[in-house]
Amino acid sequence: MTSLLYGVSFLLDLLLGDPPHWPHPIRWIGNLINRLQALLRRHCHSETALYGAGALLWLGVVGTTYIVTWGVIALLGAIHPWLGLAATVWLTYTILAARCLRDAAMGVYRALQSGSLEQSRRELSYIVGRDTTSLDCTQVSRAVVETVAENTVDGVIAPLFYLFIGGVPLAMAYKAVNTLDSMVGYKNEKYRAIGCVSARIDDLANFIPARLSWLFFTLAAVFLRLNAVQALRIGWRDRYQHKSPNCAWSEATVAGALGVRLGGPNVYFGELVEKPWIGDEYRTITRADIKLTIRLMMVASLIALLFFSVVYYAVERGI
Repeated sequence: MTSLLYGVSFLLDLLLGDPPHWPHPIRWIGNLINRLQALLRRHCHSETALYGAGALLWLGVVGTTYIVTWGVIALLGAIHPWLGLAATVWLTYTILAARCLRDAAMGVYRALQSGSLEQSRRELSYIVGRDTTSLDCTQVSRAVVETVAENTVDGVIAPLFYLFIGGVPLAMAYKAVNTLDSMVGYKNEKYRAIGCVSARIDDLANFIPARLSWLFFTLAAVFLRLNAVQALRIGWRDRYQHKSPNCAWSEATVAGALGVRLGGPNVYFGELVEKPWIGDEYRTITRADIKLTIRLMMVASLIALLFFSVVYYAVERGI
């Protein structure tokens, strides 16, 4: 039953995505982060105090998310079992982000296809942190491929991983961890102290899912008849070619499957950041690679769902 419910939620995500006017728990988590952060900053001013505030922020947001999610499912399930199942399906659907990631990437692709570089930069700016105002078509395409490859981990693979380990409350708590990192996990002056705990724990939370993505993307390359051998080799070779201990696993595997080079220097918040190159440039990256990466993401996500379902079934049956 568990795998069936999660499978239904997976299909709902692919069909519906994230309509902007629908209620969404991740937006509620974001609002909670903003309010708690503002409250803590009013009382914590020194750097040492802000490090402590960051720990309190993490505990408050993640703890509240877990308890509320568990409480909602338990309460509705006590009223009627079908309500509990419906809550499980809906909350799981909101945790997954394959369709949302696909739609965001296709927005950039369509702008490039129409010849509007300015529009493609604008669409890209919604999903990346780098400065997009001076990027050319190749750089825009590279940024989208990197974003889809990286966010497949925290948007699909990691949520599924935690769903099968600890159910919807743990998976929603993971999304709170991930949202905290997205909002406060920066190394600049404003967030270095208060976001330190959030950034470190996000790295820990993604440790296993990122490494599984190496295998899932490689298998996806096999099914899509891309270069799976190169995906496996470069995914392993360049797995640490990133300041994050996790991001390069998926990016390098996708780079190998496509035969392109990712990474390199980029401008963030007006500052040039030197980043190592990932992969080998057998050819120049093009907008067509955006669609290929979306296909890799979709197939890798399905492989992850099937893999976790089989492992869960085997554990449940004591096999």
